Amino acid sequence: MERFTGVILFLCGLLLFVHSTVSLPLCSDSTAPFTLNTTLKFCPYNGSVCCNSTQDGAIQRQFQGMNISDPACASLVKSIACARCDPFSGDLYQVDSTPRPVPLLCNSTSEKSPQSNQAATDFCSTVWDTCQNVTIVNSPFAPSLQGRAGVPTNSSTSKLSDLWQSKADFCNAFGGASTEESVCFVGEPVSLNNTELPSPPRGLCLEKIGNGTYLNMVPHPDGSNRAFFSSQAGKIWLATIPEKGSGGVLGLDESKPFVDLTDEVNFDTQFGMMGLAFHPNFAQNGRFFASFNCDKVKWPGCSGRCSCNSDVNCDPSKLPADSGSQPCQHQSVVAEYTVNGSASQPSLATTAKPSEVRRIITIGLPFTSHHGGQILFGPDGYLYFMMGDGGGQGGDPYNFSQNKKSLLGKIMRLDINNFPSPEDIDKLDLWGNYTIPKDNPFVEDQGAQPEVWAYGLRNPWRCSFDSERPSYFMCGDVGQVQISLHTSVLRGSIRGGGHHHKGRKLWLAHLRGSSFVCSKFIPWRIHTCRFHKSNLPCDGLQPFCSKQECRFCINNRGIFLSI
Repeated sequence: MERFTGVILFLCGLLLFVHSTVSLPLCSDSTAPFTLNTTLKFCPYNGSVCCNSTQDGAIQRQFQGMNISDPACASLVKSIACARCDPFSGDLYQVDSTPRPVPLLCNSTSEKSPQSNQAATDFCSTVWDTCQNVTIVNSPFAPSLQGRAGVPTNSSTSKLSDLWQSKADFCNAFGGASTEESVCFVGEPVSLNNTELPSPPRGLCLEKIGNGTYLNMVPHPDGSNRAFFSSQAGKIWLATIPEKGSGGVLGLDESKPFVDLTDEVNFDTQFGMMGLAFHPNFAQNGRFFASFNCDKVKWPGCSGRCSCNSDVNCDPSKLPADSGSQPCQHQSVVAEYTVNGSASQPSLATTAKPSEVRRIITIGLPFTSHHGGQILFGPDGYLYFMMGDGGGQGGDPYNFSQNKKSLLGKIMRLDINNFPSPEDIDKLDLWGNYTIPKDNPFVEDQGAQPEVWAYGLRNPWRCSFDSERPSYFMCGDVGQVQISLHTSVLRGSIRGGGHHHKGRKLWLAHLRGSSFVCSKFIPWRIHTCRFHKSNLPCDGLQPFCSKQECRFCINNRGIFLSI
């Protein structure tokens, strides 16, 4: 039931983002902005900010150390230094890609930009024209800090004209555009044209096309009206989808599966085939991947490293049996399969071979719940693998979710197009047959597994990249008791999960009071909702479908409450 609740909340949450293309508040350290009780003494920010008084003082000392004699240039550089306090500093400093020493200085803006009224000026050119011949001690614009362009001929100089060859050279390194998805800095706090979030749709119309029960649905990579469906038991079917509104039914023959993996899959209420993904170039290479659970007592091929191990201060011999199963008796597996040889072209294949081509990863599970299992390919071509915190009495008793040396409670990002060498596997302590993308957030962190892309999750059930804004990655995470989470995940970010962040110890409060409670405990990034127990109708909702059975309430007395 908690999975169903999580999926419904996830779908409803996505509706809130249908028309939202604006940047959202986030600090440069990937935390949410906060409201100060006092006024900052140096930086001109108030209300929702990303700096406290201590950080404000540190920025002031940094600025004073630059010893800028020209008042006009000093004013511009002060505004740039204070951009750390901006509630949009996460976007300004591009923390989800390559962090910058200074914010992105506006040099152009698109018509669809939510900042178009503010970002019309070429602020980057203004900075160059004003400061190019002004001495700046410990300049934040030094190429060695930015990591772009050439090294200056005289590293002791601190004028822009000495550090950079031209205005174009300078703005190529520090300038950028305000777009539909991002903001840039113009010398003052970021201001959007319309700061109000759009109203969510009044509902969602559903058209029944079949009676089957399937856990996964993945569109065919060739873009046709075909899709793959899989059952928790381990069968995958290729089906045709009828045209919308045609009254047609799903073209799926359950007696003729695309591939049957039930001999490998351990199926019960907690376990089964959890995920399905087709390579972006499936039409050419015929590669696809399945994520499933196995039982090493029942299947010899079910063997892998136990996630309860000395690296995470866990001893499997001291773990109790869980629902009659021993620690790490069950495993989470991602394996590769192929359709090659079953048709003249992979895109024409209607069957696949049930034998594994390659085992990508196997993770021994300490307990019998919270093992996630979804897999998908991101717009970057890498495979993303969602893994729960392992469950256990009391919820993650070993704090796996917050431990970056554990793969539990994580989203992993894997390169399955390149094979690792034995030296790579040993050096990087890899858990399987894949390589690590060079820009994974913890590749240089000796205290973390390089596979980790985000951590602190409880049981991420279904995730998706926004097709219109692929930098947005949204997940439905199973929450505590009756709470489920819809969260937008950042590269390297910490979400809820674990002892320290289980709803930030707010979840107990949500179980008291009125019949329906919603709170956002990390603004816009995570919000929690509770189903109300009565059968009250959605308040004020008029019919929005021609058929009564289409109704799907998402109003403030129904399933979801807009933030």
